[in-house]
Amino acid sequence: MRLIRAEHLGMCFGVRDAIDLAVDRAAAGPLTILGDLVHNPAVLATLQARGIAVAHDPAHVKTQTVMVTAHGASERTRVSARVLGLEVVEATCPLVQVAHRAIAKLRGDGYHPVIIGQPAHVEVRGLTEDLDDFDVVLDERDVLRLEAHPRIGIAAQTTQPIDKVRRLVALIRRRFPDSDVRFIDTVCHPTKQRQDAAVELARRCDVVIVVGGASSNNTRELVNTCGRHCSRVHHVESESDLCPEWFLAAGLVGLTAGTSTPDDIIDRVERRIRDLAPERRQPAPDTGGSRT
Repeated sequence: MRLIRAEHLGMCFGVRDAIDLAVDRAAAGPLTILGDLVHNPAVLATLQARGIAVAHDPAHVKTQTVMVTAHGASERTRVSARVLGLEVVEATCPLVQVAHRAIAKLRGDGYHPVIIGQPAHVEVRGLTEDLDDFDVVLDERDVLRLEAHPRIGIAAQTTQPIDKVRRLVALIRRRFPDSDVRFIDTVCHPTKQRQDAAVELARRCDVVIVVGGASSNNTRELVNTCGRHCSRVHHVESESDLCPEWFLAAGLVGLTAGTSTPDDIIDRVERRIRDLAPERRQPAPDTGGSRT
């Protein structure tokens, strides 16, 4: 068996920056994060060990300082926190902020906002809570339930696969040929890199292991993408989730990871895979000479 990593995998700059900021602010004084900073249990456990609290509503925050997660939040949520006298620290990923500005631009130009993404995801809630009228779609069935509007403005959750987003945009345009449909691409570059690399990896491999939190949307999307090109794809949170039978008769195993997965977890998963299915060594060439 040989093991290869995707060209692009693992933690993105937005997640790294949010974690670093949380650690720095917690060192300066008590800190509460408004929800899960990132969707990875190992990261959350590390933050908890540093005394960082989590609350899902500003009214439940017991520290003076509260941090908005990397997934962002609505302005309504920030105002609620400030009204309570809390200091709000901003850890929103800059690329999520781009999505917020795109939706505000569409709304300001008179377009009915349609967001492609997971309706209950914290990022999507942050993108929509300041809007009075909007729609969220995740698949073709959702598009078929949309009502007509003279102007429809489309943006996406930053971790959605761009091929799915473009497919749904095309479907909306076909469904409403008389509407002015404007699409702003808000899928982030790290997501696109990891998706493209996952496709290339899955096409080559007999087995693909995807490392990331069970509640991580971008990790689940990597699993779905790999599954379209490889029949043996497994999603794990850590090396303890690996099963030896997954690697039976596997010539080439691929490894990728979501954008909130720490490097040390990826490394431990790789080491465990190599322990379970050691890399085959090529025999030394026979030079044809006699041995003494």
